[in-house]
Amino acid sequence: MSEPIRLAPGDQAPDFTLPDADGKPVTLSEVLAETGKNVVLYFYPAAMTPGCTTESCDFRDNLRDFDSAGFTVLGLSPDTPDRLAAFRDKEELTFPLLGDPEKETLRAYGAFGDKKNYGRLVQGVIRSTVVVGTDRRVTRAFYNVKATGHVARIRRELGV
Repeated sequence: MSEPIRLAPGDQAPDFTLPDADGKPVTLSEVLAETGKNVVLYFYPAAMTPGCTTESCDFRDNLRDFDSAGFTVLGLSPDTPDRLAAFRDKEELTFPLLGDPEKETLRAYGAFGDKKNYGRLVQGVIRSTVVVGTDRRVTRAFYNVKATGHVARIRRELGV
């Protein structure tokens, strides 16, 4: 099993431009510059699956607190914009969902690679969250997280 890259606090966060649920390009460095806020970037395996729905709805339900504390939330998965739009609309998600079907950004952040699934080694999305400061430096990185309870953990860690 080969270990994927892992980002750590102090690392430069890879910049990217990916389509959102409406197909509009979103660039990390522009979000940081335009909002002046840190970014909580969470990586999830697939829209409209139980765990990903739980995690995304947890972010939605806590979005006001993240925003008030100076954080912008972005969700990222290998889904297409059409699927992201259906997920956003069904779950009433009010923050950008980005699609990375080529998995280049997922790999750059260490959120795609070998993982164990029911005891078998598979390639897939590693549920992760990376917090990026306004200087595009990683301030926190969480890998192999559980969908349930993860948002509460991030809130505790960030004082949100």
